[in-house]
Amino acid sequence: MARRRFFVERIHSQAAELRGDEALHLTRVLRAEAGQLYEISDNRNAYLARIMEARGDRVTFQIVEPLADVVMPVRMTLCAALVKFDAFEWTVEKATELGVMGILPVECARSEKGLFEASAKRRDRWMRLAREASQQSRRTHLPEILPAVRFESAIGLEATHRYLLEEDDAPPLLDSVPSEREAADHVAILAGPEGGWTEEERSRAAAAGWQPVSLGPLVLRAETASTAALAVVVAAWLAV
Repeated sequence: MARRRFFVERIHSQAAELRGDEALHLTRVLRAEAGQLYEISDNRNAYLARIMEARGDRVTFQIVEPLADVVMPVRMTLCAALVKFDAFEWTVEKATELGVMGILPVECARSEKGLFEASAKRRDRWMRLAREASQQSRRTHLPEILPAVRFESAIGLEATHRYLLEEDDAPPLLDSVPSEREAADHVAILAGPEGGWTEEERSRAAAAGWQPVSLGPLVLRAETASTAALAVVVAAWLAV
């Protein structure tokens, strides 16, 4: 059975401390006790650690041994159009589980009004969700949840390969990945809002070098399209 993993602020002298709600979860829900083994990460390296003390909202660990890092086959950034926040939270969670290194919320022409302004207050919650998803998927490194930007700024993102998710009149994503692929590649996925792209956005993205790609003949929800595209990219780079 896989051990649970928790992120700690720092590791010093082969020891670490967990406080707050996550420590309470360990002590009250998981009934953690001194001597039990868990995995911890300081967002740089992962370790197997033994609980030395577990009381209330404070759990202390002693490092037992380092753990092998989980190496992704490709670096990915998801540029996701702002949608209703329950759907966007689902996107953050699943994109984190799929291994993105960054999530960039994007205001598009057809994004619902008010989401861009409200996104600043939601960012802390998105970061918490990403942390929880990282622990569940046993990542070593947390993804970066970037402040929201407008479409014009998003298309300026630098990456080795940049794909604009379109409907079925674009080439399939899997057919568009390069024949030569390596782990150092950076793939950016730009996923639109529920209402789709405007012609102006398509033109601007094309002029900026984004390649339109399709995920098939069906119309997908924004959050479904984002996660499906990431899964295709991971599978394609794993197949090298």
